[in-house]
Amino acid sequence: MVVIITTNMTIYESLGLSPNEGKIYESLVEKGESSISEIAVNAQIHRRNAYDAINRLSDKGLCFLIVGEKENRYNAVDPEKLNELLSEKQQELAEKLPELRKKFLRRDAPQEAFIYRGLEGQKNIWRDIIRVGQDSFFIGAKGGWFDPRLDKAARDAFFKDAKGKGIKFIQLFDHEVKTTLPDLPKKWPGALQYRYLPPEFSTNCGIGIFGDYVVTYTGTSVGKLNPDELVFFVVRSKVLGDSYRKWFWYMWEQSGPVKK
Repeated sequence: MVVIITTNMTIYESLGLSPNEGKIYESLVEKGESSISEIAVNAQIHRRNAYDAINRLSDKGLCFLIVGEKENRYNAVDPEKLNELLSEKQQELAEKLPELRKKFLRRDAPQEAFIYRGLEGQKNIWRDIIRVGQDSFFIGAKGGWFDPRLDKAARDAFFKDAKGKGIKFIQLFDHEVKTTLPDLPKKWPGALQYRYLPPEFSTNCGIGIFGDYVVTYTGTSVGKLNPDELVFFVVRSKVLGDSYRKWFWYMWEQSGPVKK
């Protein structure tokens, strides 16, 4: 009987197994002790390829040889071994990350422009803010960071990291936030300074500034980030970053303090 392999092979590939190794391992997990001929049939691969793949699986500790009088047979080890492989990959990544981060931070890119999209784009912006580690300014803020469709765990981690780095959030909210989300400033989980723009200057866009980065948001509304329309136009430029902050402070003064 031919076994139909149903598990997503990309899981095995992410652990460093080839497609054939993944198929063979899963067939052994399901069928148990098998000969090379049976393995080739069950895994639906050529017998010649099965020999090479089974030897690699053995080297990785995922199967073992059973020596027989007439023919050798093989069996899979406990699938918990896959967790060990995952831990090894994570350890390799952890060892490599510091070097990669140093290269990333040293790279010569004083000016660049790129685009993020959708809710995952917002997570990228949060990571950038934490990486830069400077105060975050926003013109036309709408409380979209608290859209329930955003990953709460990612948001909580962002504000926790921001607090640890002493990042302040200085926000010029759209006027509608005052009535639609009146408790937002009180519930803001970080160091917040804020004022409200005059009613006639509300838009469905916004501008974030942190360090040398200027981020123009489109597809936003009060309390919401609209995934299908959400685009982040990101520009990295010290000149622009400094200029936008100057303009920000002008608008801040024109908006006047919040009345208690």
